[in-house]
Formats: sequence, C-alpha cells, structure tokens
Amino acid sequence: MTDFTNMPKRNKSYAGANGSKISVLYNGELYMLKFPAVSIRNTDMSYSNSCISEYLGCKIFESIGIPVQETELGIYTTKSGKEKVVVACKDFTASGLIIQDFASLKNQIVDSERNGYGTELSDILETFEQQTAIDSEILSERFWDMFIVDALIGNWDRHNGNWGFLYNGATDEMSLAPVFDCGSSLFPQADEKIIQRILSNKGELNHRIYNIPLSAIKQNGEKINYFDFISSLENKDCNKALNRIHEKIDIEKINSIVDKTPFITDSHKDFLKTLLTARKEKILDYSLKRLRA
Repeated sequence: MTDFTNMPKRNKSYAGANGSKISVLYNGELYMLKFPAVSIRNTDMSYSNSCISEYLGCKIFESIGIPVQETELGIYTTKSGKEKVVVACKDFTASGLIIQDFASLKNQIVDSERNGYGTELSDILETFEQQTAIDSEILSERFWDMFIVDALIGNWDRHNGNWGFLYNGATDEMSLAPVFDCGSSLFPQADEKIIQRILSNKGELNHRIYNIPLSAIKQNGEKINYFDFISSLENKDCNKALNRIHEKIDIEKINSIVDKTPFITDSHKDFLKTLLTARKEKILDYSLKRLRA
C-alpha cells in the first residue's frame, strides 16, 4: 500500500468533474491522484468507490491486452486529517504529448453542424470515415474494442470526452491514447447493503446485466443497452470486436486481480467477481454463440 500524502506536488492541473485531482511525482514520474467523488445516486454513502472502479477497470483492460493508463491504489491524508483511498494514474502526457479527446477530432469536421460531444452512434461512425488525422480502421477498432470491454465492466460514461489521442506538436502526428477514465464502471455507488441484496437475489443481479448500466453512446436518441445491441449482431464492426476481444478475456485472471485489490471487503470482491462472470456469460458469451451459430 502506497501513501501518497507527502510525495512532491506539481502545479499541473487536470479537468473533469468526477472528484478532486492533484499532480504528484511518484518514483520520479508524473501521476494524477484521483480522489473519491461524492456519492450522488446513493446518499447512504459519503463517497463512491470510483477510485476502486478506476483501478480495476484499467487493470481489466490491461489483462485483455488493450493499451491503458497505468493505475495504482493508495492512501492520502488531507489537511483535515481524513485518510482517503485514492487512485494514482500515470500521466501519459508527461513527455510533452498533448491529449486530445474524440470530441475535438469530431469538431474538425467543418462541414458538420453536429456537436463534438454528441454521442449519437451514426455521427461517431461518420466521423471515423471523414476525419484524416488517424487511420479510420484503427480508430474504429479501438472504439469497438472499448465498447465490448465497457460492456463487460458496465461502464455507463464512455463519452466523447474520455477517450482519444496523443498529439505530437513537433511532428504534427496523432496516435491513439491509452484507455483512461474507467471510474464509472463496476457500480461504484453500490454499498454493502446493495451488494448483499444483489448477491442474494437473482432478479437484482439480472437487472444489472440486462437493463443497467446503459452505454453513454446513443442510437436514435436513446442510450444503447449493451445486451440488446451486442446480441442483435446488427453492427459488423461490433461483431468483429466481440470475436477479437472475447478470446482475450481470462475470467480467472480477472478474478485474481479482484482478489488482490486492497481496501475492499470480501463481500465486495464476491460481488465484483459474480457481476463480471455473469456479464461475460450472459452478454458476451451469449452473443458470440449466436454469432457463430
């Protein structure tokens, strides 16, 4: 367990609405410390488990082989004496690269009047084809690979502002940024009471597989239901990603990651392992079986 309290602070600041963030030097490298956000949906919790979700979501992406931000859990004691669980996220722009989100790329399509942060699927797919900064096939594959993994971890907030690219000002080149910002996955506002209710009630578990969370991406103005969309097999690129990603998902490896995660109870670990196994089986396994039938 790492205590980040007295590590050298830097003046670099970070945007985003989900919890406070500061910059520190850790092992000689720049990291962003994310603090737990106030729990809005569950008022019985003072703070959400967003730092745990950030850490685990990134570790799951890593286990599947998708480039992702490096994360580590630790503690930080505030000036008021409160000890908080924080997640340290390695700053992949420390070398001078500039992070540019997908929304900024979408805004480059000057013939379009659509908002860069608009998440209508058809607009996103059209941007892949119209933009010229990065190979459209590479861009499409990253989007759909993220979509499949986000379906596994139940990410409800993968919008156009939290994935994107690294811009090299010296060469005017763009490359895909590692995946980042996974704090809205794995039900970060589920407390022990909710966890026990889900673990003891099959209907409650199924509700969190088939009905919630929804994707931030929309189709015809409605947020996409992961199960409905993936199992429909209507999108060929999504089907390809399902094939690509499914074979890389090692649920035993993921369970081991959960078991080794500090700061959470055994029942919370059981909940996460149950949820991930069920979402894999009932969304991804089911859809792949239909695809290969």
